[in-house]
Amino acid sequence: MGTYLNPGNDSFAKIIQKKYVDKTGLIGLINSSIDTTDNLICVSRPRRFGKSYAAQMLCAYYDKTCDSNGIFSKYLISSDSSYINHINKYDVIYLDMTGIKPYTQKYKTLVPFLIKIISEEIQKQYSQVNIREDLSSTLVDTVETTGNKFIIIIDEWDAPIRENPAIQEDYLEFLRSLFKNSGTTSRIFAAAYMTGILPIKKDASQSAISDFREYTILDPREYSEYVGFTEEEVRHLCEQKNRSFTKIKRWYDGYTVGEKHSIYNPYSVMCALESGKYTSYWKNTSAVESLLTYIDMDEDGLQQDVAKLIAGEKIEVDPYFFQNDIETFRSKDDVLTLLIHLGYLTYEEVEDSYGDEDIYTGYAWIPNEEIRTEFEKILRKSSHKQLIELVKRSDQLLKDTIDGNEASVAAAFEDVRDLSYAPTYYNDEQSLRYAVKMAYISSIDQYARVEELPSGHGIADVVFIPKRRSPLPAMIVELKWNKPAEGAIDQIKNRNYPAILKDYGGDILLVGVTYDEHSKQHTCQIERISVKL
Repeated sequence: MGTYLNPGNDSFAKIIQKKYVDKTGLIGLINSSIDTTDNLICVSRPRRFGKSYAAQMLCAYYDKTCDSNGIFSKYLISSDSSYINHINKYDVIYLDMTGIKPYTQKYKTLVPFLIKIISEEIQKQYSQVNIREDLSSTLVDTVETTGNKFIIIIDEWDAPIRENPAIQEDYLEFLRSLFKNSGTTSRIFAAAYMTGILPIKKDASQSAISDFREYTILDPREYSEYVGFTEEEVRHLCEQKNRSFTKIKRWYDGYTVGEKHSIYNPYSVMCALESGKYTSYWKNTSAVESLLTYIDMDEDGLQQDVAKLIAGEKIEVDPYFFQNDIETFRSKDDVLTLLIHLGYLTYEEVEDSYGDEDIYTGYAWIPNEEIRTEFEKILRKSSHKQLIELVKRSDQLLKDTIDGNEASVAAAFEDVRDLSYAPTYYNDEQSLRYAVKMAYISSIDQYARVEELPSGHGIADVVFIPKRRSPLPAMIVELKWNKPAEGAIDQIKNRNYPAILKDYGGDILLVGVTYDEHSKQHTCQIERISVKL
């Protein structure tokens, strides 16, 4: 048993000592690929989505130097027809690329280090093997000597490229030496499994290691349920821990992954279940530090899209020209695609038919409250002039609303449209609602905003509820099209919309906003009422 060759099952055995969500079905998928033309697999997903747990699980299952039947016999994989055929039958090479960093001068000496440590451990375990200058030859000789093929598992394969782009060419060439020679590769490896945040780096328009089958956060196919926790799994965990499923869903759900429309961030869910505190656990990841850098980029139209996302809108994204790195940004779509891979946005393709042709359009949005709080923090730190101006005007709008300055509030909506964030062409109340969300964008760190909230005898258009104890009043905003603003206030009262805030126990602002498509003018009426507990 070694560190990089046949590391055993101790790591996974420790993982399952805690509450473990059974993801061993992944093993069955890998088993079905062994010794086929589809046996090179790369799965990419964001940080804290269980990539390392999966890699350690595979090590424990395949490593021939240990007996893992006692570990896996109680899990789903044990009932799979392939279970007995492959458990503990292979030499396993396990490379945790983040763990290797300290020994390679921040990846500067990565390739020679990998060749050296793998060769040394092979010689230690199989002294009869001839160690060659090139690793592929050493691996071929090992297979011929032992009669066993390798399964190689590379966790966080892209960490060296993300953290030291200068070594990219040498590193990719090393990977090509292992996986691009189909004859040699098939002699050495029964299967290869790589994880990463980014898909495999593109060389021109093709993958730099083209023989791998990739399962990305954009297109995970049969790997969808292994990207994160499913809703059924989270419900079960909440029942076991006696935690609020409703709160867990609001904070950590929202990722659309392939055909799965409710995928949860596993790390954050487990932290919330253990602590009982529903908050953002992304603040402890290095990914947060880079978010401001990306959203402040000057790619054409990016700031408008960032503002729309923060306001709660979906935006159109074309992810297919992204080069799968953190340096090559040729358009705003590349930046937004990176944010999808990092887990800051979720993505879904919608199919439209035009005659006999099917057209797929991709949309991205902020998935849940956890990620929304990170965008909220970034909004006020942005150095981009457009976002700064939007926040400044939004802050003033909130002040004017609270102060009851109706004319100023109406004028603020005109200003937002002039900034090109809200629709320049109105055609219904929906576009007016969009303008309201954009106008009050800076309030998202102070208010929870709920659209179309059932209340009293109807549905309130937009309700703003203070997030924590503060002197801020709650707000109910009713929108009207080609009608007097007074009618909006009357509707709020007649249909008893304030009933939804009966437990709030403070001042509530009733805000009526209307737009006249003939005069092209907004009008506003504001009334303050008090609700006693």
